[in-house]
Amino acid sequence: MKIQERLERKEREAMAAFERTLLFIEGVTVSFDGFRALNNLSLSVEPGEMRAIIGPNGAGKTTMMDVVTGKTRPDKGVVIFDKMHDLARLDETEIARLGIGRKFQKPTVFDSHTVFDNIELALKADRRARATLLWRATEGEDCRVDEILKIVRLSTVRDRLAGSLSHGQKQWLEIGMLLAQDPKLLLVDEPAAGMTDAETRQTAELLKEINREHTVIVVEHDMAFVRDLGVKVTCLHEGSVLAEGSIDEVSTNERVVEVYLGR
Repeated sequence: MKIQERLERKEREAMAAFERTLLFIEGVTVSFDGFRALNNLSLSVEPGEMRAIIGPNGAGKTTMMDVVTGKTRPDKGVVIFDKMHDLARLDETEIARLGIGRKFQKPTVFDSHTVFDNIELALKADRRARATLLWRATEGEDCRVDEILKIVRLSTVRDRLAGSLSHGQKQWLEIGMLLAQDPKLLLVDEPAAGMTDAETRQTAELLKEINREHTVIVVEHDMAFVRDLGVKVTCLHEGSVLAEGSIDEVSTNERVVEVYLGR
């Protein structure tokens, strides 16, 4: 095959891959005071996919999420959402409005409000001042809250104050608050951290249920939890993709064992 034909074929393959993506990250580099947190990072996530991101501390996992959500601007590279939105040119609010939601490792809920109220307050709605002052929940919105509470396993504690929930329940509540925004893409940071074994198993099932209607990226250190998810895994190291594949493929990769799992 001639060089020109090879180049044209690679270009067609790259375009086909791009057309299949919801999130497309290509050649992204981010530096802080000379340290490269992301180093020519490239990865893509398809609509309806759930992807697990693993890697040692300092691998670039948090910085990657910061770039996707607009908290950090890349020095170079492209970050395209839904094949048309250049996230590197948008701020955090604009990106959130596109349908990208993020859950941080430490849950942030309104402790003095009930579980039901937390979800209701998070519902996707007109947030302009006048609309907010005049807002009243409709019957349909109340039904939506009940639906979300069922998904996140909190229906039985709907009237309890959020501050009285266990750590695991607060994690589920914050995931529910994200769902209330009806995002196309959820970024979930270490959802199993600090959970009991039972809560960890339930969280894996919860994320799989959410994945039926939403694209999900999960950053996690708990390899047993990642195995329970049963999804494609991307391992980052020094700001780049080190390995990608099933949990079995990644966990037996010699370099992954060397820099991460063998520690």
